[in-house]
Amino acid sequence: MRKYETVFIIDPDVKDQARTDLFDRVKNIITKENGILLDFDEWGNKKLAYEIKKKLRGFYVCITYGGTGPLVKELERNLRLSDDVLKFMTLLLSDDSTVEQLEEEAKENQDKFSDKADNESVETETENESVEKEIVDDDTLEDEKKVEEIKKETE
Repeated sequence: MRKYETVFIIDPDVKDQARTDLFDRVKNIITKENGILLDFDEWGNKKLAYEIKKKLRGFYVCITYGGTGPLVKELERNLRLSDDVLKFMTLLLSDDSTVEQLEEEAKENQDKFSDKADNESVETETENESVEKEIVDDDTLEDEKKVEEIKKETE
């Protein structure tokens, strides 16, 4: 089994639902052709180096997967048929990968993704706590100033 990476650029004007449908179709092709999806990375909207189909921006996606030649042919055929895909390119990363190696790499990538999501939620919680603390500190300072003003007025 070989390890491939395919980068494709989608029309930035495509609705989220159509983009999600395209992603699902790509994932289904990989599983249907007995491939192993290692990583599905959405890079987002970026400026193109040159104009493609009268577009100056594109939504970039990079997928890494293990499979055979017929899988790549079927994936590229579907990308070519899609009107939403502006351009694509497939690279051969490794010639001799075993199924076990690819499955282990897929599991590691999945663990990294879940760890990253956990870290982001923890960072969000700590940011929320610090914002709440700042609000409380500001309120406390304002209350203290008011108390001092009242004391000055009564003297």
